[in-house]
Amino acid sequence: MVKYLIDVNLPARFSVWADERYQHVRSINDEMTDSEIWEYAKPDNLTIVTKDTDFSDMIMISEPPPRVIHIKLAHSRTSALA
Repeated sequence: MVKYLIDVNLPARFSVWADERYQHVRSINDEMTDSEIWEYAKPDNLTIVTKDTDFSDMIMISEPPPRVIHIKLAHSRTSALA
C-alpha cells in the first residue's frame, strides 16, 4: 500500500524509498503541477515527500492538507542525490 508520494524534484531511484510504500510522481505523470500532486495525495492520505517549499506554503492555506515531509538539502541537484 502506497503511503508516500515522492515529488519530481527528488530522484526516483533512491534506496530509502525502494519498496511498495513509496510512489514517485514520475510513475504517475511527471508533468503534474504542485496543485495536481496535492489533490492526488488527498483522497488516499498520502504523505508528500519533497524539497519544494511550495508544499510547505500550501499547508498554511489549505484545509485539510495532506501531510508533507519537506527535505532541505543545501545547494544540491536532484542528479547529485541519485
